[in-house]
Amino acid sequence: MKVLDYLDIYKPKINETIKKIFNYKLDKVKAPFLKGYYSELLDYFLSGGKRLRPLICIASYNAFKKEKDERIIFPSVGIEFLHNASLIHDDIIDRDDFRRNNPAFHYRFRKYHEDHHLKKMDKYHYGTSMGIIGGDFAYFIGLNAFSNNEFNELKNLKAVNYYAEAFYELCDGILIEMDMINRYDLIIDEYIEMISLKTGALIQKSMLIGAMYADAPENALNYLGNYGINVGIIFQIIDDILGTFGDEKVTGKPIDGDIREGKKTCLLIKALQNLDQNKRNELINLVGKNNITQDEINKVRELFKESDAINACMELVNKYKDLAKNQLEQIQQEINQSEFEFYENLLKYVSERSF
Repeated sequence: MKVLDYLDIYKPKINETIKKIFNYKLDKVKAPFLKGYYSELLDYFLSGGKRLRPLICIASYNAFKKEKDERIIFPSVGIEFLHNASLIHDDIIDRDDFRRNNPAFHYRFRKYHEDHHLKKMDKYHYGTSMGIIGGDFAYFIGLNAFSNNEFNELKNLKAVNYYAEAFYELCDGILIEMDMINRYDLIIDEYIEMISLKTGALIQKSMLIGAMYADAPENALNYLGNYGINVGIIFQIIDDILGTFGDEKVTGKPIDGDIREGKKTCLLIKALQNLDQNKRNELINLVGKNNITQDEINKVRELFKESDAINACMELVNKYKDLAKNQLEQIQQEINQSEFEFYENLLKYVSERSF
């Protein structure tokens, strides 16, 4: 089954489950401001997003079940809460005001400050503070996916452990990325390590949680975990390309953000490796420059093209695609054919997004 077919079946159910978990909280709070705050957070969660992680979790459960059931839908949303929590904090770190063609969560409360003519705390501090709290809350409410479901306590405890591992690895990836901001001597292996942690871990753990609930054998979990990391690497490399050469209407984010922030993307690292010293210095002086102009942003794009950075990045995509296929082939006989097709199509889906 193709990824988009899976989406048609499960995305509405995933969204309903997210609402259900939020409603547990909304039903308990009395203060009008709290009801408004958590309703705004729910709206943020439902205002877009591919739901790729819960979808992967569901497919990984179905892969090992002879008779499919829908018990997995409730715990599948756990990593989606973790993912969205990280996006809320990412937008604060990156100073991005929009996500998925909608206001970022911290930006919503900056506007709330303006609309309500609040006097205490400036609007930027207020919005950032509300965003930090929202991200923190989302990290922990995600654990509710692993309680009050139809699985036993031992399996739920294993899922919580996977969730915790994903959280730790995500934090490590973000910290490495922060350290990279001031460096221009990076090698591609350092970048791969960073995105394996920041992006790959959440995809990997989504797969492992689903397969674990389905009693997948240990060897299958190992192969599936390796496949998941490679999918995450591919996803992030393509995301880097889309972040500079994509369509804002599709990506939902400004396509000059990475250049303005001086992010150490795959494009930048490859360009720095391939350009001569003069043009390398020119690129270093432009990316992340304060008050960079649109002409200078266009110049960065020209240098990326001149260095053949896009093709170099796509070579990496193909490398990790082959690695992922190899891991998938190891479990082909152990999983249902429809989910094997899903995993094959997932590689196509993440690696061939248009830019």
